Amino acid sequence: MLNPVRVPTYDALVEAAFRVLNKNPAASLAEIAIAAGVGRATFHRHFSGREDLIRVLAFQAVDELQEVADEAARGAWSYTDALHKILIAIVPLGERQWFLTQDAAQNVPEIQAALQKQNAEFRTVLEQAQKEGLFPATCPLEWVMQSYDLLIYGAWLMVRDGHATPSQAANLAWKTFTTGIKKAKL
Repeated sequence: MLNPVRVPTYDALVEAAFRVLNKNPAASLAEIAIAAGVGRATFHRHFSGREDLIRVLAFQAVDELQEVADEAARGAWSYTDALHKILIAIVPLGERQWFLTQDAAQNVPEIQAALQKQNAEFRTVLEQAQKEGLFPATCPLEWVMQSYDLLIYGAWLMVRDGHATPSQAANLAWKTFTTGIKKAKL
């Protein structure tokens, strides 16, 4: 008889916190502990409180997204190809991306600094993709950035809700992005 694989408590708490807080940002620590299958005392062995948990989640989300994006872009033959590969790689992490948009994560100054750095890097990639002809100069970069992020979130929701596989959702998001952005202008 095989023993079931047990997820370490810390990891279970982190994953449960992402799930629960993305559905209900006001969820209690007790709700998170229950979702992780542990008691509040166990929760407090790992996190001193809500602020500590939010900081850990925010830093983990930023780090995971950056790591996945860097790995996905490695070896891309163009900036447009890099954007495509990054989108495919990030769709499964949509929960992390969405968490970073929530008010709790927005109140962590170090996270805001890391996100500003990532946005500056993303803007540079988009500027290069624009030069490659991905979208016209008349289309504002802010629109392109927002569209890309929201399509990743939409793709993640499709996967989360069982309407598509990660590959299907990412491909649909990419097709929507590239088709729509080519004609977008202010």
